[in-house]
Amino acid sequence: MATSPSLTIDTEALGLDSGAHLLIKRALRELPPGGVLAVASRTPEFAVHLQGWCRAQGHALVFHNGRAHITPGGAQAGRWRHAERAGEADASHAEAVAAHAKPSWGLAARGATVEAGGPDFHFALDSKRAIWADDIGHLYAQALAQQWNPDEAIDWSVAFDLPEDVEDAVVQVMTYLIENENAALLVPARFLGQVHPHFREVTQLLAIQIADEARHVEVFTRRALLKRGRMGVSTVGGLASLKTLFDEHEFAVASFLLSVLGEGTFVSLLRFLQEHAPDPLTRQIAKLTARDEARHVAFGMAHLEYQLAHDADLRGRLAIAVESRHDALAQTSGLNEEVFDALVLLAAGGWSPQEIAAGFDKVQVLKQDMASGREIRMNRLGFAHGDAKRLAALHTRNFM
Repeated sequence: MATSPSLTIDTEALGLDSGAHLLIKRALRELPPGGVLAVASRTPEFAVHLQGWCRAQGHALVFHNGRAHITPGGAQAGRWRHAERAGEADASHAEAVAAHAKPSWGLAARGATVEAGGPDFHFALDSKRAIWADDIGHLYAQALAQQWNPDEAIDWSVAFDLPEDVEDAVVQVMTYLIENENAALLVPARFLGQVHPHFREVTQLLAIQIADEARHVEVFTRRALLKRGRMGVSTVGGLASLKTLFDEHEFAVASFLLSVLGEGTFVSLLRFLQEHAPDPLTRQIAKLTARDEARHVAFGMAHLEYQLAHDADLRGRLAIAVESRHDALAQTSGLNEEVFDALVLLAAGGWSPQEIAAGFDKVQVLKQDMASGREIRMNRLGFAHGDAKRLAALHTRNFM
């Protein structure tokens, strides 16, 4: 004799192949602990279909007096017997971030109950220690809020005419910025697909950073070609410097070289252009892109501060990376001479010997500010003062 049902439903002419299982599942959720659900149906294949469905769900099933009596199998029964939650097992909330993401969690949402037996997804960056940053949710929200549309944020219709040589200088600087921003786009793109989606804030932030760089390439290109039909020049030394970023396979080290050192230096350069650009359009572009780059530096710093707190050997690897990169580039020319000369001319504002001398001095001050900024950021990361100063001076002469 079946146990007296706690609840009875009638699916009428609705079969399990047409959605009756939704009514049954809803009723099962309403059962008290230890309860039994009685189900009536007028569909001819109902009993056969229900047997298969209950077996898959882990529910016990008996038929009595023309009705099906279902006893829920519980959360650990049937197909979900070996399921696990994609997150910390003892967490107090569904979205707690695990220290290590399992391959079996795959692409499941953080906190989801993942059925056993699915395919493993192997991500190289699957540990929190390797990629996380404190307050990363705030960093992502800030990045999202500060997105801008080049067609709306920049007044491309502003009228200006520059002397030919000054326009050439702007074009050369834009050409240089483009190749460096291509590197700043592609380096995080290489790592994005290696991050386990359990750490979704990191993937979201990297995706926005990539979008930022794509936008920068667009606006630098539009400014370069605004008055000209050609770009400036790209040198072997500059490309060799950027290639060393691609050759770095550790996420933390690449973030250090690109964001903390390179993009941090570029913030100084863009602010220099904002101050000394000869036209309002270039000043607008420099202001907006500098704001984005400052955010990239903030994430790089936050990530490295987090990882350094969990990896005592990382600081040594960062120092070795700077030294190795310096040695690899020792025989290159460093900063494109045309770029250096263009910066001097833009800062000079004229061709008199006195103006050129002043422009040259301003570029030297810029380089000192860049080195000082790198040193300050390395101090924040726990480098001793002497080591920070030495390593800051070893950073590539190509700025990025």
